[in-house]
Amino acid sequence: MPRSLPTALAAALALLCAALPARAQMLLVPMDDAQRNHLKAYGLVYNALKDGQKAEWLLNYRGGAYFLPDLQELRRRAALAGVSVEPVDDGAVAGIRRELAQGNMDAVPLEKAPKVAIYTPSTAQPWDDAVTLALTYADIPFEKIWDEDVLDGKLATYEWVHLFHEDFTGQQNKLYLGYRDAAWFVEQRQRAQATARKYNLNGVPALKKSVAERIRQYVENGGFLFAMCGATESLDLAVAGRDVDFAGPQVDGTPPEPDADRRMQWPRTFAFRDARLESPFLNALSDIDGHQVNVPGRRQPLGAFQLFGFSAKFDPVATMLVQDHRTVIPDFYGVTTSFTKRTLKPGVTVLAHEDGAAWVKYVHGDYGKGSWTYLGGHDPEDPQHAIGNAPTDLALHPNSPGYRLILNNVLFPAAKKKPLKT
Repeated sequence: MPRSLPTALAAALALLCAALPARAQMLLVPMDDAQRNHLKAYGLVYNALKDGQKAEWLLNYRGGAYFLPDLQELRRRAALAGVSVEPVDDGAVAGIRRELAQGNMDAVPLEKAPKVAIYTPSTAQPWDDAVTLALTYADIPFEKIWDEDVLDGKLATYEWVHLFHEDFTGQQNKLYLGYRDAAWFVEQRQRAQATARKYNLNGVPALKKSVAERIRQYVENGGFLFAMCGATESLDLAVAGRDVDFAGPQVDGTPPEPDADRRMQWPRTFAFRDARLESPFLNALSDIDGHQVNVPGRRQPLGAFQLFGFSAKFDPVATMLVQDHRTVIPDFYGVTTSFTKRTLKPGVTVLAHEDGAAWVKYVHGDYGKGSWTYLGGHDPEDPQHAIGNAPTDLALHPNSPGYRLILNNVLFPAAKKKPLKT
């Protein structure tokens, strides 16, 4: 009789594990072109940390490889996920460490898997968020939180928070301009209005600015924040404009106050300063975004962005955030695709840029006791993304360099802080 599927799978895994050499000191998880599934490799490392194992991130070595202890359970998980691992004995480990010491490389210990939350509504569709897709595919556990959770003080229970592409100015990404009668938009607006009433806040803009302020405090108190798409631009605008009326046509039909730009409080923001606000009747929030994809006559074509090469020994955080097997990555649109250089605050670390362009793609900085990272665009494997697109199937993109940038951000809070060498 033919074997059952579970029995056959177990036998296949046993053969895969048996094909590896006898147990060595370490498992090397390569992250260069030798890796069969880059995205699931992050999940392998994350879940090893979650189970109490230690790991090391080998910065600038083989695409940002990892050391894991050579355990039979980790071999089994790697085989099941299709993740390439290479057992290395004591002599090989010593050789790799010598190589790391001599070049622009370093080994950073990873100690604890961060507890992860995604700020996203329970009704979000699969096309709504690339980070949800990435974590789900990589098998990295996360919890969903929304406005009520933030206002009830639950942010402090997470080490790493990602922001859904929300409009924190309360103008709902100007979607009323084209989708005011769509059932999903009507439901979204009514839900936000009900939440505002629950917390005695005067409308959706007041609700979203209150949530933005709690997020700002979360980072200031030591949290790690990662945002993409419109959440990047709109969060800073909401934080700076806590005393500015962002009310759009869906609220009272009036444009922003005439002196709104002058009353923005830019010292409070993470990344941006001196941005010019747009009218609610134009499908853009400000001049922070360099591509203006939703504004006819302003839309800029997509190019490619280049990751900066940092010193692993002197800039380990920035180096972690750009680990990849490609240094040039095709660009991709979003509500906010890029960040104009003119609006960046001094001290912001630029992680990726486009040669000759007036904008950058990927930025990072410290704020209070915490840190933040912004990546422009919506979906690295859906460059022309539009509402209603089928969700990206990451099984077709297991080596996506763009999605690797997202997953770098999930693991870097696990790194043991090293003393500066300057």
